[in-house]
Amino acid sequence: MIKAGLVGAGHLGKIHLKLLNQSEHYEFVGFHDADPENGRKLEAELGYRFFEDFDELLEQVDMLDIVTPTLYHYQYALKAIEKKKHFFIEKPITQTLEQAKEILELCTTHGIKAQVGHVERFNPAFIATRNYIQNPMFIEIHRLAEFNPRGTDVSVVLDLMIHDLDILLSIVKSKVKNIHASGVCVVSKTPDITNARIEFENGCVANLTTSRISMKAMRKSRFFQRDAYISVDFLEKKAEVIRMKEAPENPSDFDMIIENSEGEKNQIFFEYPKIESNNAILDELNAFAQAIASDREVEVSLEDGTEALKIALKIMDLIQDTSTI
Repeated sequence: MIKAGLVGAGHLGKIHLKLLNQSEHYEFVGFHDADPENGRKLEAELGYRFFEDFDELLEQVDMLDIVTPTLYHYQYALKAIEKKKHFFIEKPITQTLEQAKEILELCTTHGIKAQVGHVERFNPAFIATRNYIQNPMFIEIHRLAEFNPRGTDVSVVLDLMIHDLDILLSIVKSKVKNIHASGVCVVSKTPDITNARIEFENGCVANLTTSRISMKAMRKSRFFQRDAYISVDFLEKKAEVIRMKEAPENPSDFDMIIENSEGEKNQIFFEYPKIESNNAILDELNAFAQAIASDREVEVSLEDGTEALKIALKIMDLIQDTSTI
């Protein structure tokens, strides 16, 4: 088993604590938190060992789970690299692109495995439809959340949209050609609602809308490609695939047939992929453990996290430029 430690016992960190302790792939050693009072309280309530000295924790583990605010990702990643420890790091990977590139270079040089916590890759609805999505040419994405003061210290782009940027970049295997973006600060000092249009060199266009001030939550992506439409509901864990094929010569009364202006007839098929229930956070942590144990590539690499951050920062720059006009 892989000896694991965690740094950052906030809202998400507490979830990671529980799952690392539950996992069959890890021996959970303990955790560190910058707030000693919070650390001792969690130790008393949950029974996990609290290390007031972070360096002491790092010496005793094989893998570090970094679940601190993004501001501190870089410094803890560097400490893990210095001690040659593998690490799981929450999204966004770092605050700046330069920090992300430095971490990537150091891990490559020292042979350290690191995985970024883009958890939507492990969403069961996405897993069920991933093989259906082939060369989409238009993508519509909505990620809308109800207002929550937690997280409003950063732009909604880094808080929420970055989830969808990672999914988008994992699907569209083409370089980004152009980006248009706009955003509005409504209840905080950073954008609370943002729209971005991303054009790729292969002709694919993606339209992303992200909000953290909506009345109703939504996390839905729609992929349009030749003869197919795929809808993925990341929140409700549902998926729908609509495909067209050439109509049979003698369709039954129950077949749905459409005819275009040229007289071509096609049959519409509705499919509802089977969704296997899972715990996405546990799965991403276990996948990382398996990558370490079998010395294989991680599911969400530092390269992936760096590319998602690069596009997110570009969107933020564009929003800043338009807001000053």
